[in-house]
Amino acid sequence: MTQRLPLDNIRFGEAMSKDEVFKQSLPAIEDFTFGEKVASVFDDMLSRSVPFYPEMQRMIGEMAVDFAVEGSRIYDFGCSTGTTLIHLDQLLRERGVTFVGVDNSEEMLAKCKNKLAEHGFSSKVEFACADLNQGIYVEDASLALMVLTLQFIRPLYRDKLIRGIYEGLRENGALILVEKVLGEDSFFNRSFIKYYYEFKKRNDYSEMEISQKREALENVLIPYRLKENLEMLELAGFKCVDVFFKWYNFAGIVAVKR
Repeated sequence: MTQRLPLDNIRFGEAMSKDEVFKQSLPAIEDFTFGEKVASVFDDMLSRSVPFYPEMQRMIGEMAVDFAVEGSRIYDFGCSTGTTLIHLDQLLRERGVTFVGVDNSEEMLAKCKNKLAEHGFSSKVEFACADLNQGIYVEDASLALMVLTLQFIRPLYRDKLIRGIYEGLRENGALILVEKVLGEDSFFNRSFIKYYYEFKKRNDYSEMEISQKREALENVLIPYRLKENLEMLELAGFKCVDVFFKWYNFAGIVAVKR
């Protein structure tokens, strides 16, 4: 019998404060940040803004079970409110792994710690508030996660960051990367963006909310094309790279060190 992965008791936004960050007309649109205002509604923001987010989490969990090595470290770069950490704790608590949650927002980390406590997180866990643009030290890792994180790192620093993760992974360790991506062709890119905004409208975001958030993210979230992400991973040294999820302008990639 197929094991049911324990996602149903993790809140993906339905029981959390509703995202209304851009609901009112703003006199000036500032760059998007992950401060207290966003952290307080982030789970709802993810559930209404990221297509198939629970399914992506399920897939990440399935792969994590295969790659997580007993006694090793598992890094979640851009851990935000801790949804992925909680999910993996439920799947891997018998492995004796140490989780490392990294985020550049103190407000997100505070939210994450509270949420882990509410869900009875039982694995060993460490936290670091760090700017990934400055690089990161990784050691003895069997698995590293970047779920909608790399897109917020300045392009100038991405190659170095991915290389640092590669070097800190054990042999046969994996990096799971989920990113918003550009279409390979401008025609498809425009279409995919249109479909994505229709998705957001179906999830009760108004035209104004979509427009204002797009403007706030313009200089903050800088996506690559899918091929560029694959090439970056291969350049860092990963010999085994594949796409495990694709929905218009969202993609999930798994890369293994061999």
